[in-house]
Amino acid sequence: MRIAQRIAMWSGPRNLSTALMYSFAARGDCAVVDEPFYGAYLHATGIDHPMRDEVIASQSTDPAAVAAQCLGPIPAGHSLFYQKQMTMHMIPEFDRGFMAGLTHVFLIRHPARVIASYARKRESPVLADIGFVQQAELFDQVAQMQGAAPLVVDSSDIRRAPRETLTRLCRSLGIPFTENMLHWPAGPKPFDGIWAPHWYDEVWKSTGFGAAEGELPKLSAEFEGLCEAALPYYQRLTPHKI
Repeated sequence: MRIAQRIAMWSGPRNLSTALMYSFAARGDCAVVDEPFYGAYLHATGIDHPMRDEVIASQSTDPAAVAAQCLGPIPAGHSLFYQKQMTMHMIPEFDRGFMAGLTHVFLIRHPARVIASYARKRESPVLADIGFVQQAELFDQVAQMQGAAPLVVDSSDIRRAPRETLTRLCRSLGIPFTENMLHWPAGPKPFDGIWAPHWYDEVWKSTGFGAAEGELPKLSAEFEGLCEAALPYYQRLTPHKI
């Protein structure tokens, strides 16, 4: 009998995070949850996001209850529990003690790509919106907690070589890779967050990972400074990628 494993995949927005959630869900032995702290984050911060009221109504706003869900029984009797976690949602006011019971992976993407994608969905993002500072902070905390750097995977590597990169990731997690991870059905999924209609239109069209990414996008002058501010946090994690 395989030991249950709860995988927290930490990323900012527009990081290939939803496609990777679909990939793990397609395994057949893995339950998934989509951004479980989103409602609690919006409720605690008062920040305005698309579909704010709907998100808050759809999830528990008690961070302790959400943490208990992350550590609780794995749905459907599966042996794996993949948790798509956004770094911005883990604000300092939330108790992070539950994180000791999870296996952590950090999903990174070059900030120029993140900013270009995010700006198409929400106007005028700032550094706090895109999660790079928070990702580096959480990375350091997990490294201290477990006594070694946690796993890091770059979304560009997944796009460039999905089979090879996911095989390395699974090996590092101590689970078998399966070809099922490379494909999923198009359209909405029952485990999508209620916010999916605003954010997931492109990934709903997909049935697998997209082709390798090309040159970095050209950013407007408005966003060049934001990219420069985020870049050092991305570069801190890149030496650790699998």
